[in-house]
Parts: sequence; C-alpha cells; structure tokens
Amino acid sequence: MREAGVQGTLFVISAPSGAGKTSLVAEMLRQDGRLGVSVSHTTRGMRDGERDGVNYHFVSRDSFESMIAAGDFLEHAEVFGNYYGTSQTWVRETLSQGQDVILEIDWQGAEQVRRLIPECVSIFIVPPSAEILRERLVGRGTDAPEVIERRLSEAEEECRHAVAFDYLVVNDVFATAQEDLLAIVRAQRLRMAQQQVRHGGLLESLSSRP
Repeated sequence: MREAGVQGTLFVISAPSGAGKTSLVAEMLRQDGRLGVSVSHTTRGMRDGERDGVNYHFVSRDSFESMIAAGDFLEHAEVFGNYYGTSQTWVRETLSQGQDVILEIDWQGAEQVRRLIPECVSIFIVPPSAEILRERLVGRGTDAPEVIERRLSEAEEECRHAVAFDYLVVNDVFATAQEDLLAIVRAQRLRMAQQQVRHGGLLESLSSRP
C-alpha cells in the first residue's frame, strides 16, 4: 500500500554472512505489505532457480559499465569479478510514491548510500557470538572449510564498521530479531514529519477551539 504525499523510508540492512539477514528480511516482507525490496543489477550468470527481475536484474558487463557512467546506481561494487549495483532511479521513484524500501547491501555499499540519501535508516545485524556464526556457516553445508574461514575473516572486518549504523540488531532468537526490525520500521513511520502528512487535519482540529 502506498500513501500519497508521504515520502517512503529507505532501510539499509547489512550483516556478515551467516547472521541471518536474508531470512529476516524475507519474514519482514511477508509480515509488512508496505515494505518493498530493491532488486540489484548484476553481471554474474543466472543460477538454477533464479529469475531475472526477481532475484537480480541480470545484465552484461558492458551494460553495467554504461549504467555506471550514466550515474544510474545508488551504489555499486565489484565482487569476485562480478558487478553488483542498486538502481538509483527505481529507489528514488519508489520512495517518492510513499513506499518503504529495504536495501540489503554490505557496509561499503551502505556507506555510499548514506552519502547520497543521508535520511536513510541503517541497520546492522550480528549473530550472538563468533562461535555461533561459525556453527551457522558450517551448518549450511554449502561452503568448503577455506570458504568458511574467509567468511569469518570478512565478518570481523564488517563488524568493525557496525558503529556507523543507526541500529544494531542481535539475531540470537529469530522471532525476537524479526520483531526488533519491524519495531524500527514502525517507529520510523511514527516520526512527526511522517505523521503530520497523514494526520495534519486531525492535529489542526485538536489544536483549534471551535
């Protein structure tokens, strides 16, 4: 549901691999129909089960570099030889229509976004301990031991930047972490600037004597 006249909020969510960000965001989207998620562009190949425009917008390297030159991306990065980026036009247009948007990106991308949209709300998700993070990565059963060690090293670096974010959510109990994330969204919607647009008439009637 989009609200006329109300500017949507961009929620930037980052986390180290294994912290549960993807599952938490999926549950947020399921529970709150006023949240949308930005679909990134990428130059990597499509994997089994993925759909263009749903998981990613799959484009050629030449097309991606042309979009960089045109300033089309809110943020972009090259990871393991492939580009990933967020459409600036889509995000800004969606926000202008009153739709809240979630952007799942790493801390470096979040830094870029905060420079361009300083009013965004940034959230960093962490596991309850390094030991549990290791257990979760091993429990996936999808990564080789050397990949797990690399992800753990990357997690250390990422967590050093957590203090730059507005909120910190600890994903110990999934349901609690999910409630915390939705509480942040609800609190943002209750800020005075937003509520004045929605309920300006009510405030005026309550503050004026007949």
